[in-house]
Amino acid sequence: MRASERIINEVAQGIRSLDDAVAWFSSLEQVEQRAVLHEVVRYAMQAHATVNDAREGLARSGVKPTMTPAVLIVREPILEQMGKIINLPPGEYVKSIRVLLSTFAVADTRRRETECRGTCSHAWHNLS
Repeated sequence: MRASERIINEVAQGIRSLDDAVAWFSSLEQVEQRAVLHEVVRYAMQAHATVNDAREGLARSGVKPTMTPAVLIVREPILEQMGKIINLPPGEYVKSIRVLLSTFAVADTRRRETECRGTCSHAWHNLS
């Protein structure tokens, strides 16, 4: 499992704090940060993130609701809005990762509690 995959999923499962993941993210080069943003969006899509997940995620993210990534994440269609978030300028990357990771965490928790409950064989859902 790649470091990014592990860290993203540890946040989603409450094993790692969002602040710790943001510190790791901030240590990456811009090109790597952009790749991680894309990765989180793919995971959120796989978890079937909804605008309701995004609203809850935003509340957990620590990002002010008036910031650009926050404004975008709570609009429909969510997949289109996440695409806009990953195309924001580098100055928005830290706020973007906070919003996207928090949204993914909510969506993935819902998925683990419904679709994957008791029968999950996904390696990323079985971290220990």
